[in-house]
Order: sequence, then structure tokens, then C-alpha cells
Amino acid sequence: MNERAIGLIELTSIAAGFLVADTMLKSSNVQLLLSRSICSGKFMVLIGGEVAAVGAAIHAGCTAAKGCLIDQFVISKVHPEVFAALSRSRPVEPNGALGILEAFNVATLIQAADVAVKAANVTLLEIRLAMALGGKAFVTLTGDVSSVQAAVDAGRAVIAEAGLLVNAVVIPRPHPHVYREII
Repeated sequence: MNERAIGLIELTSIAAGFLVADTMLKSSNVQLLLSRSICSGKFMVLIGGEVAAVGAAIHAGCTAAKGCLIDQFVISKVHPEVFAALSRSRPVEPNGALGILEAFNVATLIQAADVAVKAANVTLLEIRLAMALGGKAFVTLTGDVSSVQAAVDAGRAVIAEAGLLVNAVVIPRPHPHVYREII
């Protein structure tokens, strides 16, 4: 993936979501990475592209959202692991400790995943976004215990600062059956 930045808008309305996606795509040269309804009747639009184009598209989308905006972000220089974890159709093999970050919304969780993977030498296994999760999202990551702890601490801080932390845990030596349930 060649995108240097990603941007996301999370909305309270499905109809507004389609309008916002259309507005964003028409306003700038960006690629639509994901656009769908999510649990609790919300909608998310995720785009990628050059930083300026993503910023302009997010601004246009927020304007079009009117009163339906829940959250939005632009991450420049997004870590490649975030792209891989968002589209992971075949997860990587677990390697050591298991870390899980869980948030009440999609936007904050993706930001936390990016911060976590930049904070320590870990591999993101998967980012799950609000489908069959009651609107929540979570990321799983693996690596050595100290790296996973550092990554989870960094991600937890982002989610907690937004007041959207559900939970954050590190399992130093997960039973193989626990990993089997994840992958």
C-alpha cells in the first residue's frame, strides 16, 4: 500500500456515511479503503493517500457530516503494520506475549494501534472494527513481553486520554488455544 496517510470519519448515521464517503472521494485524490455500517447503527469511512489530500478530504467529510460526526482523525506516516492489521485475511503467527487494546470507538482504536506499533517492536495481529462488537473495536499484538507491555501502555494512554478505554491487557505466555481463537 502506497498511502502515506490514513483518515477516518465515524458517524452516527448510515445515510450520512454514504454522503460523507461521496463528498470525501470527490473533494480530493484519495483512495477509499473501507466504507461500511458498523454495530450500533454507526458508519465509518476510511481513506488513504498523500497527507494533504487526506486532510482535505477529512475536512470536507466533517463539513458534510453536519450533526452526525462521532470522531475523525488523520494519521500521517501511518505505520505499515496498521494497514496489514486492518486487511489481515491470514494473520501472522503469534510470537510470544499477547497484548489486547479495546476501545469504545473505531477512530481512537486505530490511532492507538498506530502509536502502539511505533512505540515498541511488536507485530499487530489484527484490528477488528465494530462488527459484532457493539460498536467497540480492538487490536491484538504480539512480541516479547517487555515490548508488548510498552506497546499496550502507549496505546492505552491514547485511548484513556480520549475517555474511551474499555480494557488493555498483556498475557505474557498465552496458552496456544488462546492464540488459536484469535487467528
